[in-house]
Amino acid sequence: KNQTKPKTKLQKLKEAFRGKYGQMPLFFACAPGRVNLIGEHIDYCGYAVLPMAIEQNILAAVSVSDSKTIQLANTEPKYKDFTVSVDGISIDRENPQWHYYFLCGVRGIQEHLRLSSLAGMCCMVDGTIPASSGLSSSSALVCCAGLVTMEANQKPLSKVTLAETCAKCERYIGTEGGGMDQSISFLAEEGTAKLIEFNPLRATDVRLPDGAVFVIANCCVEMNKAASSHFNMRVVECRIATKMLAKARGLDWSHLLKLGDLQKELQVSLEQMLELVEEVLHPEPYSRDEICKTLGISTEQLCENILSANTQHATDFKLYQRARHVYGEAARVLQFKAVCDSSPANAVAQLGDLMNRSHASCRDLYECSCPELDQLVDICLQAGAVGSRLTGAGWGGCTVSMVPGERLDSFLQTVREHYYVPDAHRSALEKQSLFVTRPGGGAAIFIEE
Repeated sequence: KNQTKPKTKLQKLKEAFRGKYGQMPLFFACAPGRVNLIGEHIDYCGYAVLPMAIEQNILAAVSVSDSKTIQLANTEPKYKDFTVSVDGISIDRENPQWHYYFLCGVRGIQEHLRLSSLAGMCCMVDGTIPASSGLSSSSALVCCAGLVTMEANQKPLSKVTLAETCAKCERYIGTEGGGMDQSISFLAEEGTAKLIEFNPLRATDVRLPDGAVFVIANCCVEMNKAASSHFNMRVVECRIATKMLAKARGLDWSHLLKLGDLQKELQVSLEQMLELVEEVLHPEPYSRDEICKTLGISTEQLCENILSANTQHATDFKLYQRARHVYGEAARVLQFKAVCDSSPANAVAQLGDLMNRSHASCRDLYECSCPELDQLVDICLQAGAVGSRLTGAGWGGCTVSMVPGERLDSFLQTVREHYYVPDAHRSALEKQSLFVTRPGGGAAIFIEE
C-alpha cells in the first residue's frame, strides 16, 4: 500500500466520485502504462521482452456495496457511464468500448477466484495514458479493474497471478496478446526496466545506462488493436510459420502454436532458427492453398483450427518475413540486456544500434509501422537520438528514442519544430505527445490517510 500519489489528481478524482455517487470512495487502485524498449510482437511467440512502466496510469476510486451492480464512470466525458448487474456481465467483442476492457478485468478475476457472485461496486476511473497510443492504456485499464475486483472482494492474489490472469482475460475482447503489458503493469519497480520472460512468468531488473534518457513521441495516428485485424493477423502468421517449420523438421506440428515453442522443441539457438527460416520458407507470400497442401489439411480445418475470428478473410500469409522478425528481435532483446548488464564504455551507442535495427525489422519484415512513425523515427535520429523505434503494436502510436542527456533540450526542440509544429492536429496534441520518461513503479492499492 503506498501513499505517495500526487494530491491534486487524487483530490480531483475524489471530488468527481462524490459528485457522481454522493459518497466517499473506500479505496483507490492504480495501474501504469508502459513503454517497450525492445522486443516487439514477440511476447505472443513465447519470447522475452524489455519494457518499463511509465508514470502515466489508470487510477480508480472505488466504493463497495451489496447493491449487486457494478457502476462505472470516467472523468473523461467522452467515455460514457455504464451500469451492469454482477450476474449479467457480458463483453461485446464487436464493439470494443472502454467499459468492456474494465469488465474483462472483473470477469477474469471472478473466474480465477471461482466467485459465484461479486461485491457491488461504484467506480470512477481517471486515466493519463493517451488512448490508442501503444502505451497500453487498454491493458492498464484491465489490470486496474482486476486489482479493484480483488480488493473489493477481499481475496489477496500475488502480482504474478494478477498479471497472468489479466493477460488471459484481455482475450475476452478479442486481442490475442502475449502478456507483456499486464506483466509490466504489475511487476514494474521504480528505477529499473525489466526483462520479462514467460512460461513461467518472471521479471528481472535491467539497469539502464547513465547518461541517456528515453523520450516518448506520439505520431498522433491512433491504433486500436481490438478494433482492427492487423494484430491478430500477425499472431496467425506466426502460428502458421511455426507449423510449416515444424512440418519441415518432421515434428508433430498440430500442438505447436508459437515460434518460441518450436525452438524449445528443436533445442537449437536463435541463430540456427534464423537459418532454418532461410532454408524452409520462401519470401513470396503463401496462399491458403499452399499452406493446406503442405500441412495436409482442408480449408475448413485451416479456418476452424488455425485462423482467428477476425482473420477468416485472409488470403496471403508472409510467413518468411514474420518468422525472421521474431527470431531476430528475440536475439536483440537478449543482446540489449547483455549490454545493460556489462555496461561497456560504448553501451549507449550499442543499445541505440539495437533499437534502430529493431525498428527496421518492424518496418520491413513485420510491416507494423506506418509512414508517420517512420517519419518521426527519422526526425528523432536527425535530432540527436542514438536509437529510435516504434513501440507497442505499431500501425500508429508512439516511438521511443534513446537520447544522450546533454542533447535532450535540443532534441526536444528539434522534434517539436519538425514534427509537431507544422501540423495543426499534431500541434494540438503536442503537450501529451512528447515527453521524457523514467522507469516507474507497478500497480498498487492504496487508502488515503
